[in-house]
Amino acid sequence: MGEEVVKDGREEVIQAWYMDDSHEDQRLPHHKDPKEFVSLDKLAELGVLSWRLDADNYETDEELKKIRQSRGYSYTDFCEVCPEKLPNYEGKVKSFFEEHLHTDEEIRYCVAGSGYFDVRDHNEAWIRVWVKKGGMIVLPAGIYHRFTTDSDNYIKAMRLFVGEPVWTPYNRPHDHLPARKEYIDNFVKANGGGAIDASA
Repeated sequence: MGEEVVKDGREEVIQAWYMDDSHEDQRLPHHKDPKEFVSLDKLAELGVLSWRLDADNYETDEELKKIRQSRGYSYTDFCEVCPEKLPNYEGKVKSFFEEHLHTDEEIRYCVAGSGYFDVRDHNEAWIRVWVKKGGMIVLPAGIYHRFTTDSDNYIKAMRLFVGEPVWTPYNRPHDHLPARKEYIDNFVKANGGGAIDASA
C-alpha cells in the first residue's frame, strides 16, 4: 500500500472538479467547499478523452500525428480567445457559455493559455475541466457542455476535425438529435458496462 503512485502526466495540464452552484463570474474556478476533484478516468466514462502533448512542438509532434491518423482528424485550425483578438469578446464568451451540444466530436488542443470546458455527468451535475497548455481533450458528439476562458482571459487552441469543419452549436434542449440519443446509449445507459475503447 505504501508504494509511490505513478503520477499521470495529463493531470499537470488537465484537471477536473465538481462545480459549486454560485452565480459569480463564470471565469472563476467555482470549486465546491470542500473541493471535489474528478479523475480523468471518470471523465473517460463520460466519453471525454484526454492527452498531454508537447505544445511547443505541435508542428512536428509524432504523438499528435499518431492521434490524428488513428482518429481521422484531417482538418486543423487555431482560435485565440482573448479581448485583443476576438471582437465583442465579452459577448462571445457569454455565448460560448450557453449549454449546448454538437453532432460531431469537439476536439481542442490548448497550445497556449488555459480555459474551462464544463460537461454534465450522468446525474446532470456540472464538472469543470480546466485545460492548460499541452492538454488536449475530445468531447464526444451529443454531450451537453459549455466553454469559458478562466480569469487570465486567454487561450489559444488548435481545433481538430474529421473532414470539413462544422461548428454548429445546438443549445439545450436538443435531446431529439440522433447524436444525443447515441451519447445516452453509449455513455449514460452503458455507464456500468465496461471500459470505453479510446481507439474506436
